[in-house]
Order: sequence, then structure tokens, then C-alpha cells
Amino acid sequence: MAEQQFKRHIAHKLRVGDILIGKPIMDGERFSFLELGNQKIMRVNIIGNIVDKYESEGETKYVNFTLDDGSGQIRLKIFGDDVDKFKKINQGETVVVIGVLRRWNNEVYINPEIIKEQDTKYLLVRKLETEKQRTESSVPVEREQTIAIKDKILDMIKNAEEQGGIEIQDIIMKLREASPEMINTEIKKLLEEGIAFEPRPGKVRYLG
Repeated sequence: MAEQQFKRHIAHKLRVGDILIGKPIMDGERFSFLELGNQKIMRVNIIGNIVDKYESEGETKYVNFTLDDGSGQIRLKIFGDDVDKFKKINQGETVVVIGVLRRWNNEVYINPEIIKEQDTKYLLVRKLETEKQRTESSVPVEREQTIAIKDKILDMIKNAEEQGGIEIQDIIMKLREASPEMINTEIKKLLEEGIAFEPRPGKVRYLG
């Protein structure tokens, strides 16, 4: 019956960083929902990489995964008979997770309903989706912020020179505080100014 109740709630498409900045709302000692802007979040749809897996040994069945999507990390906790459903999920896989938010010992985590392997390209797709959702409510970016973001992009390009440059999509994934549109605009400026160049489409190198 509890499971049916959870399924009535929307599984919000978010990034881990969104969950981490949300405000847990409690009903006494019981977690009610996560407040994020004007949204009340109870179920989530997250795409990320499994960077750690812990499975308990002994009578108590318990599996703990750590999920990372480039914006932060969150734990997935599975107990009891549900453990068998996710035994084949391993560290290093990119997965989509649909589950219910829980809170214990001041930690917000996900109790998964579904963990399904996914193509790594959907990490970027999800960032683009969530940035698009924020567009209408976003505030204008101040000139100082724009300069700071441009400097960060330039540092990332410089630091990747030993590897022969950096993929633009990697910059988009790693630079949390800027939208994909802003990143692409600032990269275009660097190319026009002759500070960077494209050895091939989608990859940039430092020219100086």
C-alpha cells in the first residue's frame, strides 16, 4: 500500500546537486519532503555513475551505492528482499535511478524503485534538461559572474593542454554554476579572440 502511495507522486528529473541544496522538511522526526524552490520533492529521477558499492555480509541484507553525476554525490540504500533486485548493478556503470527520498542521521538518500543501466551520453542530456527547466525562473547573470565563468573555462582549457585539449561537453558537465548556453557563448568568444582553437568540432585547445 505504501508503494502505491509513492507512485502517485511525480518522479522529478533532477541532478544530485539540486537535492543537496534542497531543504528537508520534517514532520516531527519523520521526513516529509524536500523543498526546492516552490517544489515539494518526494520522488526523483536521477542519472549518474555508480562510483562505489557496499554489500553487507551476514543475515541482514543491505546494499549501499554511491551515485555521482558531476554535480554531487548521493547514496542509494536498499534493504531486505529488495537487495536481490539490484545485485547485478556494479561500480562503474552509468544508471538511471527512480526512487523515493528518505532522510536518516541528517543525510538525505534515495531508496530506489528502479536502477537501470543507461548510456553515458544521458548525463549531458539530463544537465541540458534541468538547465532548460530553470531558464524561465533564472535571474540575469552579472558581468562579474560572467567574467569569473569565462576565467574558469579558460583555466580548464589550459589545464587540459597536456591531454591535447578538452571536449566542450566535458566543460559543460564539470562547470556546475553555468548553463550550457553560457558556456558555449564564452567558448565562442575565446575562439573569436584567438585565445583558443578547435582542432576538431567539439574539442578546444589553448592558443594563448
